Order: sequence, then C-alpha cells, then structure tokens
Amino acid sequence: MKTAILTDTNSGILQKEADELGIFLLHMTFTVNDVDYKEEIDIQWDKFYNMLSDPHTTVSTTQPSPGELTEIWDSILKDYDELVYIPMSSGLSSSYQTAKILAESDYSGKVYVVDNKRISVTQYQSVVDAKAMADSGKTASEIRDILERDAADSSIYIMVNKLNYLKRSGRVTAAGALIANVMNLKPVLQINGAKLDAYSKCRGTKAAKQAMIQAMKKDFEGRFKSIVDAGEMTLHVSFCDMTVFEIESWKSEIREAFPDFKIHSDPLSLSIGCHIGPGALAIACAKRSH
Repeated sequence: MKTAILTDTNSGILQKEADELGIFLLHMTFTVNDVDYKEEIDIQWDKFYNMLSDPHTTVSTTQPSPGELTEIWDSILKDYDELVYIPMSSGLSSSYQTAKILAESDYSGKVYVVDNKRISVTQYQSVVDAKAMADSGKTASEIRDILERDAADSSIYIMVNKLNYLKRSGRVTAAGALIANVMNLKPVLQINGAKLDAYSKCRGTKAAKQAMIQAMKKDFEGRFKSIVDAGEMTLHVSFCDMTVFEIESWKSEIREAFPDFKIHSDPLSLSIGCHIGPGALAIACAKRSH
C-alpha cells in the first residue's frame, strides 16, 4: 500500500519544507479586509503581519471547503492507495469534523482523517511522525490510530507581546488591553489538546520567558515524566514576526534550560498569529509517535 500524508499550513509547514519532508500541503485561506488570500500563495508572512499592524485591519480564518478537500484528495489518490489527512485540532476549528464526514461518506477506506488535537509546531511533529510511519509500512488506519492515541501528549505555552490583537478577536476588552499594555503585562497562554486557556500574567518579557520555561519543566517532571524518561518527547521553539536576534536569544535560553533536548524551531502558524499578533514567543512539546 502506498500511503500519502497530507496536512495544512496550520502546521507551520510551508511548501519548500513539505517537499523536503515528502508530504502534501493544503494552503489555508485567510480573509483580510474582505479579501481572500491563500497562505504562502497569495500572501507571505511578512506582508500578513504588515497588514495586521494596521488597527483597522480585520482578519478571519476560513476552513477548507468540501470542494477544496475533494480536489486535493482526488489528485493525491491518483498516485497513492490511501492517505492520512492531519488538520488542526478539532477543539480549535470545525475543519476536522467537516473532513471526517466527507471522508467517511465518499472516501471510506481511502482517506483517514486524524483528530490531531494539535496545532503549529506540535501538529508539525504529528506530520513528521506520520510520514516516518508510512515509510516504515504502516497503513493509513494504523497511523491514524497511533496519532489519535498520542494526540493529547503535547503542550504549547505562548507569550503575547501586545493584547491589541486579542482585543480585536473579542478575547479581551479594550480597557483590559490598554491597562495591560501600559503596565507592560505579558500574558502567557496555553494550548493543551483542544483548549486555548490563559496560563499566567507576567510583568515584562523576561518574567514571561521564565514562566514558560518553568511551566514546561513542571510538565516534564509531572504529567509527561514517563514520556520524557522513555526518550519520546520532542521540544520546539516558536515565534511570531521576531528579529533573528530575538529568536536566537529565546532558543539559547531554552537550550540552557533543557540541555538534553534537540530543539526544532519554526514560526507560529498564521492561524495563531492572526489572533495574538507579532512579537509573540512560544515553547512547545509533543510526544514522538514512531
């Protein structure tokens, strides 16, 4: 059986990396000021964040239509016997449910949709694992079952630089955003499985970085201890529209805190960036599933 792996740009993977990994990629649609853009095809990350910096800019995300899904699935299945589709977490978008219904009704035994419960760099890890399993001879159904078994074994902590962008999406009030910005408060959010929650509020970037590192250490020593001890945990660094110096500084701090881990680094996906804005930093972990 030839098994293909398909994901979307919510994983943070762009076309060049997808080609290198040997996987297929669906480019997500963003609506900016009532104009639709395909990520990477019609709009690059630098242009996106430049547009986002305008306080009058409106941004929304759009899930793939059934037509988009069937078009790319049909194209892939011309050369493959089956495929595994890994969309973003079902708790953060309805795209999983739409794809699952479509796969079960029209592509039974051909397309297996994963309830990934991950996004961005943790979703990236699922994709890498899926490809490795496909190369080792596992079937699409086996890959789906393993990824869903391990889906919740991941976590992301994100420092938000400015609350203006969360204010636009209605997650904080205008007054709350103003007060936080004046007081230099840096909220730390957590994406844990299917939920996005507030984790802590810190005074300044330095304190927020330390809070995220300590949160990850707590996870490694607690709920993920058996995974870490087994050598199956991966560590990731992520960011939104940061300078090279800022990124390298953050990576250096994480290397110092976790010297035994190889660190994968990628920008946060635009599906996160459109809500939290530029200047955000993140640390993430995900169980390796192969």
